[in-house]
Amino acid sequence: MAITFNGAHFPKDVNLFAVFFYVRYGVSYRDLGEILAERGVTVDHATLNRVTKYASQVADEARRRKRPVGRPWRMDEINIRVKGKWVYPYRAVDRFGKTLDFVLSRRRNKAAATKFFARALEANGMPRKIVIDKSGANTAGIDEINRMLRCFGCPIPIEIVRIKYLNNIVEQDHRFIKRRTRPMLGFKSFVAAVSTLAGIEVAGMIREGQFREEVCPFQQFVNFAA
Repeated sequence: MAITFNGAHFPKDVNLFAVFFYVRYGVSYRDLGEILAERGVTVDHATLNRVTKYASQVADEARRRKRPVGRPWRMDEINIRVKGKWVYPYRAVDRFGKTLDFVLSRRRNKAAATKFFARALEANGMPRKIVIDKSGANTAGIDEINRMLRCFGCPIPIEIVRIKYLNNIVEQDHRFIKRRTRPMLGFKSFVAAVSTLAGIEVAGMIREGQFREEVCPFQQFVNFAA
């Protein structure tokens, strides 16, 4: 579904250029304003803060278009600050480090883990096993998913694996997110964090070659909004 830019102060390509370069590279809004100015577009850095809302819409489309991933999953969560409080990006990759899914949660508990796993299954199908840390909430989330699967007649449960070195892949993959969010010094709102993190994830997926399109990274990003 095409993203509508009705009411936007700048044309579609300018908005997407700003969003892509902000989520892909370590630039501030002021730096991005200077980059745009060199290309003949004068924009205040406060305005750039608002255009990141398009990132989550691009991410929704990218999530539908990505290549199939492996069935063994590695899942983990990290923490970031939003208005001085910790929130939790839940993330999962396959054994090759390809991104499966991601979601930002206000809580780290069974309900949040269950919601994440249900969303990941919807987009990626049934995994054979999921590698996690020793989190009781994540264990309870998979147990709840297995209970629901039994109700739908699935006789084979998802295997839970707790081997730390196997989860190194997803823990290393977190570095791309942390490296990009660290200069931001926290987010001012949960909605802004959701959109920005979704854009960062898509930029990472493009970098990892998770889409079939053979065009430059920025053009791939633009195509998701078409």
